[in-house]
Amino acid sequence: MSGNRAPLVEVIGLSRRYALPGGRNLQALDNVSLSVAPGEILGIVGESGCGKSTLARIVMALDRPTSGNVLLEGDDLFALSPRELARRRRNFQMIFQDPYGSLDPRMSVARIIAEPLRLLPERLSRAEKAKRVAAMLEDVGLRAEDGARFPHEFSGGQRQRIAIARALITRPKLVVADEATSALDLTVQAQILRLLRDLRARHGLTMLFISHNLGVIEEIADRVGVMQAGRLLEIGPTAAVMENPREEYTRRLLAAEPTLDFLEQPA
Repeated sequence: MSGNRAPLVEVIGLSRRYALPGGRNLQALDNVSLSVAPGEILGIVGESGCGKSTLARIVMALDRPTSGNVLLEGDDLFALSPRELARRRRNFQMIFQDPYGSLDPRMSVARIIAEPLRLLPERLSRAEKAKRVAAMLEDVGLRAEDGARFPHEFSGGQRQRIAIARALITRPKLVVADEATSALDLTVQAQILRLLRDLRARHGLTMLFISHNLGVIEEIADRVGVMQAGRLLEIGPTAAVMENPREEYTRRLLAAEPTLDFLEQPA
């Protein structure tokens, strides 16, 4: 879906090095460059520890790179003042791996979903917030009245729907999903992936979708980048990478992954 449009997100020469005890260093990212077009879902795949979650955190400006740049609509996130970065945060939101750990158990679902609305430049009335929350709950396949309940009253898949609603409530230009289905069983994974595909079709979502599972990436992403030891080994259209991988590491990942053929079955 990238076409000839200017990228929404550009990652340029991104490196991240962490100091370890004993004077050693961990090179979590090593000169990673990629771009994401408006309306595209770019998948990033690799084994645990390959640097994909570090990439997600830096794209979200939750961590700073040792070197390199992250451009959102042409603006370098790390050149912005803290105040301007906070103002822009409504434009890029994150879905985390653990749908329970990322939700405050003391808050009602309505309050959780409404919380990012404080990032908007306009002040919304209580009624306007309630209306947006109700619409967002229905958008992710829940009921408006579920807003009065608390996270522990829902299943894992329902909690991830709540987390998705929270991420989308500000109508962000970019959503970063970091292992957003890996804590769920296969059937619920399929439901959440179908939901994300449907939301992308209806709202034109742009996503950076992080996963260790190539089967999941195959079902959701337009393009895929394969990472190993902090480096981006290959990147291209998902079908091309899956059918004709250039790297031996990608071939090994493919051989190890189960398929999710039942994604095409009705929910």
